[in-house]
Amino acid sequence: MLINDLVDGIECTFNKFGEDTKLGGVVDVPEGHAVIQRDLDRLEKWADRNLMKFNKGKCKVQQLGRNQPVPVGG
Repeated sequence: MLINDLVDGIECTFNKFGEDTKLGGVVDVPEGHAVIQRDLDRLEKWADRNLMKFNKGKCKVQQLGRNQPVPVGG
């Protein structure tokens, strides 16, 4: 199975290393949140099409900055 098309259409910073993937982006304007969410949705659809799953238990959110609100569900 090839994973070369995994990054097709991804707008955020994306890194693949071995079995790990990292998606990152800056949310300094409201649209930044939407970009990251769209990319997460694309990755989920890719995984479904390729009968793969991401280990959501290993997923983490890292927030840098001051006075950052905790995301809903986080």
